[in-house]
Amino acid sequence: MNPIYTLIAVIVLASAFGFWRKQTEGKTRVDAGHGVVTARELGHPLGKRATLLQFSSAFCSPCRTTKVVLSKTATAVEGVVHIEIDAESHLELVRRLDIRKTPTTLVLDAHGVVTNRAVGVPRQEELLAVLASAMGV
Repeated sequence: MNPIYTLIAVIVLASAFGFWRKQTEGKTRVDAGHGVVTARELGHPLGKRATLLQFSSAFCSPCRTTKVVLSKTATAVEGVVHIEIDAESHLELVRRLDIRKTPTTLVLDAHGVVTNRAVGVPRQEELLAVLASAMGV
């Protein structure tokens, strides 16, 4: 095969992958089926209305941005708390909840049921809409 065609194919595939990642990174999606997370597992009380649970790791720079976005969101909505936990320190929970990348944010309802998930830095507007829907506002 001509090397130029190989190069073109690689560029097209890499561009398509980059476009797909840009479109899906940080998007919140419904995530039913991963169960319940308890305050005991987290070592922190859940929010009265909802909890934004962030899985982070020590050398993750997007985790710092995610922390800011989630803290602002939790402050803006009454009854919502933001909990950040180190993924490496909670490996059993990471496996059970199928956390594959940091940062990953789970939206929990008042009872700790996982309702939504965002991988990467979530968008605050989208989180506010998810929270409003989950809380029946």
